[in-house]
Amino acid sequence: MKAYIALGDSFTAGTGCEPGEGWADRLAAALAGDFPDFAYENLAQHGATSADVRGQLGRALQLEPDLVTVVCGTNDLLYGRLDPLAYSRNLSAILGGLRRALPTVRIVTATAPERWDFLPLRPRTRARMEAGLVRMNHATRALAAAHDAAVLDVAGHPGLSLAENFDGDGLHPSPLGHRRAAEAFGELVAERFAVTIHEEALR
Repeated sequence: MKAYIALGDSFTAGTGCEPGEGWADRLAAALAGDFPDFAYENLAQHGATSADVRGQLGRALQLEPDLVTVVCGTNDLLYGRLDPLAYSRNLSAILGGLRRALPTVRIVTATAPERWDFLPLRPRTRARMEAGLVRMNHATRALAAAHDAAVLDVAGHPGLSLAENFDGDGLHPSPLGHRRAAEAFGELVAERFAVTIHEEALR
């Protein structure tokens, strides 16, 4: 493992914690332990939609990573009515582009929470969002399977009911939430790809 690139939105960018302490940063530190020349770049941007994340692909391919995490879609829903076909096209282009250009690259994605217990929403808005998240997660799982990507399935994770895992906005992870996300991603990467993870760097 010599290079890891993170693609995504505010979740991956580290919103909700201090710079350098987001889950992707922690994962990179845990991977780098045995490789003095290890390269890491986090291309994620706050507010990025799946179309924006698709735009991050070109830079990722230039870096020829061994591992790429791709997490997106929630902003497609937050910024308007989710178009499942548009989301599917964007995610398919990202995963397919990675797989075609880098056939052996390890790809990890994740589903989105299917409820936001601490985000203040009106009942109709909440119902619309939850229905959209279910559709989006269905597409994520199907496309991950088609492109041989690992999926961290957080859709119904019990940690979603714990306020301590969320920042004050009720949407982004707290510092503790980022730490727990890093541990979950690290466990998945280690098990799926038989990669050594220095667990102390995740905490």
